[in-house]
Amino acid sequence: MKSLKLLILILLFQTKLFSQESPKREMRAAWISTVDNIDWPSKPGLSDKQMKSEMITILDNLRSNNLNTVIFQIRPTADAYYKSTKEPASHWITGTQGVAPGFDPLQMMIDEAGKRGMNVHVWLNPYRVQKDTVKEVLARTHLYFKKPELFLTYGKSRYFNPGYKETRDFVASVVGEIVRNYDIQAIHMDDYFYPYKIEGQEFPDDKAFAKEPRQFRDKDDWRRDNVDLIIKQIRDTIIANKPEVEFGISPFGVWRNIAKDSDGSDTRAGATNYDDLYADILKWQKENWIDYITPQLYWHIGFDRANFEVLAKWWAAHKYGTNVYIGHGDYKISKTAKEPEWRSPDQIVKQIEMIRTMPQIDGSMHFTANSFLKKGDTLRNALIEKQYKYIALTPEANRITRIKPQPPTSASIAHKGDKATLTWKAGINDKKYVIYKFSKGKITDFSNPANIYYVTTAVKLEVPNADLENYIYAVSALSQTQTESAPVEFIKK
Repeated sequence: MKSLKLLILILLFQTKLFSQESPKREMRAAWISTVDNIDWPSKPGLSDKQMKSEMITILDNLRSNNLNTVIFQIRPTADAYYKSTKEPASHWITGTQGVAPGFDPLQMMIDEAGKRGMNVHVWLNPYRVQKDTVKEVLARTHLYFKKPELFLTYGKSRYFNPGYKETRDFVASVVGEIVRNYDIQAIHMDDYFYPYKIEGQEFPDDKAFAKEPRQFRDKDDWRRDNVDLIIKQIRDTIIANKPEVEFGISPFGVWRNIAKDSDGSDTRAGATNYDDLYADILKWQKENWIDYITPQLYWHIGFDRANFEVLAKWWAAHKYGTNVYIGHGDYKISKTAKEPEWRSPDQIVKQIEMIRTMPQIDGSMHFTANSFLKKGDTLRNALIEKQYKYIALTPEANRITRIKPQPPTSASIAHKGDKATLTWKAGINDKKYVIYKFSKGKITDFSNPANIYYVTTAVKLEVPNADLENYIYAVSALSQTQTESAPVEFIKK
């Protein structure tokens, strides 16, 4: 009888009848920006208690909107929101670079996000060291004071010089330390490779070009190769430490305009990845150096110079084996927005509806987390009612070797007063658990996200005792690669 029950569960688990309108697997992420205190903490110098409270508020809010991933910026300016032996604690936290808070922000983010069933991608800027050199904020322990020859100033900002091998080695060592020491889902970088060009100012890398030209004669090609080399080295560093950790890039929304390249998009963007930021994203995809891309499509549907629809279709067609997530500009939503398309959250809803019709696209990332707090119910109601009504699991990465989890064991229900506690034991390779809830006697479809009750890293969960008269619960495990085990039904003690 027990074997028959398990077989039925497995068969139900394997059915895939639910429509793409509300997929069981879909990336739903939000960037948590720390540079300039955009999202967290709200300002430098808060108490540990205040900072922890703000983090919990952000995570609770994102969870209530049925998001499943956070992109936490932990190295905005060659500094650290984690315990680092290589770089000082960020001045955006305590107000003084090198003075750390009384807790580890990244570890707290991992722990608290996990309790809420959310994954953590850590967001690093490879080259930026100081956003504004007018105000001196660097700690005396910073690498800048030990090896000033590795750095340069462009406009008001200070950067690592991308032309040096020593720069690449140092940044890769930073990534290696993070991957080894923290249980993260992915390393994430955005569009800031070479900085956006300043009119009338040439990026001052002549010395590096003369010293380490690597037989290049064209400086633009050399710059692109500099970025290629660091991407490849970071990829190799991740694989050498934890091959199950993903590497994702969130590029500017336009690779190249069609006027410059027949394979480019039908756009007229003023800047592009290839020509201005020296980031040849398509090469990284083709060479298997990255696992996902999230182009920042912060324009509305129909925008003449960079139409969201045109670009979403272009990136979908240029997938090359990576997972593709779309970056949405939720921050633009405002009743007083200059462009009428952004005066309500309907634009974001329409964008999600549109990309769900494109099977090559695997979900969304939203800029930024505070958009969900500041826009309040305006954004929440639009998404929850129309797009994010049910919990969704994150997609499996196409390029990561699957780690198979074992089903949880000893799944049982214990009663105490008006509460019931679901408990289970972890199996091999288990990282998170998916709790399913069905009407009693009607275990139906494990592919239907309407049946997902909760996702968590815990091995117990309280539910209302009264529910047990009308509902049946089951649990499955997720591995580091988001691979799901067969489910197990909870048995009353």
